[in-house]
Amino acid sequence: MEVVCSNINGVRSIILMIMLCVIFWTTFSRSTGINSTSTDRLASMAFKHGINRDPLGVLSSWKDSIHYCRWTGVNCSHKHIDRVTSLLLRSYGLVGSLSPHIGNLTFLRLMDLENHSFHGEIPLELGGLFRLRVLELSNNSFEGTFPINLTKCSDLLYLHLINNKLQGKIPAEVGFLSKLLILGLSKNYFTGSIPASLGNLSSLLQLNLLKNNLEGRIPEELGRITNLTRLDLKYNKLTGTIPYSLYNLSALLAFDFMSNQLSGTVYPDIGLAFPLLIVLTIAHNRFTGPIPVSLSNACNLVTIQFQGNHFIGKVPWDLGMLDNAQFISMVGNQLGGSTTGDDLSFILSLVNCTQLQYLIFEDNSLRGSLPSIIANLSTQILFIDFGKNQIHGTVPSAIANLSNLQIFVMADNRLTGNIPPIIGKLHKLRALELFGNELSGRIPYSLGNLTLLSSLYLHENNLFSEIPPNLATSQNLLYLTVSNNNLNGSIPKEFFGLSSSLLFLYFSDNALTGLLPLEVGNMMNLVALNLSNNRLSGALPDTLAKCLMIEYLRLDRNFFHEEILTALQTL
Repeated sequence: MEVVCSNINGVRSIILMIMLCVIFWTTFSRSTGINSTSTDRLASMAFKHGINRDPLGVLSSWKDSIHYCRWTGVNCSHKHIDRVTSLLLRSYGLVGSLSPHIGNLTFLRLMDLENHSFHGEIPLELGGLFRLRVLELSNNSFEGTFPINLTKCSDLLYLHLINNKLQGKIPAEVGFLSKLLILGLSKNYFTGSIPASLGNLSSLLQLNLLKNNLEGRIPEELGRITNLTRLDLKYNKLTGTIPYSLYNLSALLAFDFMSNQLSGTVYPDIGLAFPLLIVLTIAHNRFTGPIPVSLSNACNLVTIQFQGNHFIGKVPWDLGMLDNAQFISMVGNQLGGSTTGDDLSFILSLVNCTQLQYLIFEDNSLRGSLPSIIANLSTQILFIDFGKNQIHGTVPSAIANLSNLQIFVMADNRLTGNIPPIIGKLHKLRALELFGNELSGRIPYSLGNLTLLSSLYLHENNLFSEIPPNLATSQNLLYLTVSNNNLNGSIPKEFFGLSSSLLFLYFSDNALTGLLPLEVGNMMNLVALNLSNNRLSGALPDTLAKCLMIEYLRLDRNFFHEEILTALQTL
């Protein structure tokens, strides 16, 4: 992790250095007394007049009795007397529009108005700020198109317009900002294609265009930005293949193309092309072919997200060489399917990933016996999901070694044997999903020790005997399904004391007997109750009518008395 942290911190340090350098130029202020005719003073007052609401009173110092160079958020030059060089007002909740008179602050080098509620268009007059180096307008509600005149600010190093309501196309003229180091246009409504002219930004370190409506192919010209450390294009509508030229970007730390419509195969030597890579996310596209074996060469990788594609073949056996890996997800592909049944052999190497927290391979075609070595994964692991595969064998008792495990999913496989009682020692477990297997034996009483458990899905197995009443001890339990088993005995009334938690309770298709407890009326928040196809009898309690939130109710194929309609008529 030391290498990973140093790389991340290196980029952050560059960004911080930009801000500090600009602020240094603007920190020292001198004044020659109040000059009511000052252009900068009038422009600053016009800015204030554009504010409709100032909930924190940050502009209370902006008045005639105080020189404007001493107003909160304003810095003036120590060289050019009384000229405003920075406007630093971040996260004060200001509401209003940005006055076009701001364009008269011709010595302005830094403007940071992030995290407010500015609306309306970004004034074209900003294009007259030829000395501007940092413009941060993120997290506002600016509308209209990209202010084309900004491309005249040739000294710009940092441009962030993230999370606004800008629309239209990204103008090709942005490629004229040759000194730009950071460009962030994410979370807007930009349409059209990514301008090929962005490839002219040879100094660029970060390009963030995520969450727009961009379409078309990724320009090959982006491969010319050889200093690029972050390329984030996720959540757009981009098509075509990844241009081969992008694999020249050897300085990349983050390569994020998630949720587009990209296709083709992934470059086999991607791990060699990006030796410094920390984040690789190409999930939810249309990629095909095998997972590149070269991934293990990108030894700094922390996050790998390949889910929601059409990858085939084996999972590379040497992923364990990624010592820094924390998040590996390959859900919803076509991995596995080998005739030898050894698709899970890669788990052995993952034991070396001592910082692994998420291991998610649901909905593939992985075959083989669940290896007991899975219990030797990192004790830091939080989430294991191998649901919806073709895995057989038993749940290893040693799984209890994973003391920080919160989510354990092995649903829709071919597991047999008992649910190991020692699983009750996983005190941080919040979700246990073992449905759709061939598990047998009793539901362990020890599951009642899992006080943080919110979801317990054990349906569609061969479990028998009674439902442990102490399962109801978890005040966090929201979803409990044990349908389609061979359970017998009565429904423990303890479940119906969970008035503030249980939302879904499915006991259908078992052999349960006895009465429906009166305490069912305590379940004020219950949304779904399915007790169908059991051997329950007697009269339905009138208290059932108190379950006013219920939307789904199945009581059929039991032996309840005819008063069933009376009990339900108020629901």
